[in-house]
Amino acid sequence: MPSEPLSQKEIEDRLRELPGWAFEDDRIFRTYRLGSHFAASALVAHIASVQQELNHHSDLTLGYNTVRLSVNSHDAGDVVTESDFTLAERVEALAPAHGAS
Repeated sequence: MPSEPLSQKEIEDRLRELPGWAFEDDRIFRTYRLGSHFAASALVAHIASVQQELNHHSDLTLGYNTVRLSVNSHDAGDVVTESDFTLAERVEALAPAHGAS
């Protein structure tokens, strides 16, 4: 069963709880900066593990020392749902262990 889309107000309210995250083009996103390419690669692997656990996947872009995460819910028509915020919160919790800012 697909998740229900969140309203613009719900998205804005939830983003206040996630500094560094933004909303654009029906997606929430954030870019993390890390100390090295190796650290960025490790963060990508950790995010991939969380995504498998949640069965909810984002677009990940790995740069030299950056990781960009962009997510919406395909099963709900490519809009933002509670599942996207669950993933974002999990990533926020693990990112500091990788030295992400």
